[in-house]
Amino acid sequence: MAVLERGRSRYPISLHGVGLSLGSATGLDPWHLDQLASLVQRIDPVRVSDHASFARGVISSGLVHASDLLPIPFTVEALNVLCGNVQRVQERLKRPFLVENLSAYLRWKLAPEQTLSEPVFLNTLAQRSGCALLVDVNNIYVNALNAQLGGQCADPLSDCKDWLDQIRPENVGELHLAGHCRVNDTHGEIVIDDHGSRVCPQVWELYRYAISRFGAVPTLIEWDTDVPPLDTLIDEAARARAIVEQVLTVMS
Repeated sequence: MAVLERGRSRYPISLHGVGLSLGSATGLDPWHLDQLASLVQRIDPVRVSDHASFARGVISSGLVHASDLLPIPFTVEALNVLCGNVQRVQERLKRPFLVENLSAYLRWKLAPEQTLSEPVFLNTLAQRSGCALLVDVNNIYVNALNAQLGGQCADPLSDCKDWLDQIRPENVGELHLAGHCRVNDTHGEIVIDDHGSRVCPQVWELYRYAISRFGAVPTLIEWDTDVPPLDTLIDEAARARAIVEQVLTVMS
């Protein structure tokens, strides 16, 4: 906390969480929400966010926490749960909240007529709850690559741009970038959003496209594993800044 407070004395802070379980039908953890509210009051961040996912559930009449970001189905019922939980968070924090799209490695087996597309689901969440969207460009690309590996996507870049086209610009409050890796073992091949490398060229291309759609949205580059020297991180940030400047110059 002392390090965070020192950082806040010099720079704006954005708080990004993984533990609220916003999509949980069992509701939010009151203790977790109280702790977050206390932190927000103490740090006064410029933005607070978490994921469109769930972790809490009931198994054999007992409440369990998966300690992971599990995907929610894009159904009307799940949307109602998510909207209610997001509204509760915003009321408790007394500020707007941002919700991030997930890199998902599991999918719900539902008939197409039972589900909404992810962009429609997220747009509706923002409209109903008043929250903003945190669009993680790398997550979109990771999902498209995994869909390609499963034979469900012929052109990942094109699919990602179509995804971005469906998101309403007025709903977007932040963008995320990150690196990912491919894992190929006896179980098969999968792409993992590991935040452990430079942003790849395709994600930079999608970031450029996102900026052209959404404007100069605040951007965070996530790097959580195999953290490199500071110069590498600064170089990645400079590249993002240069892309924004180039896109805005063309648009002006």
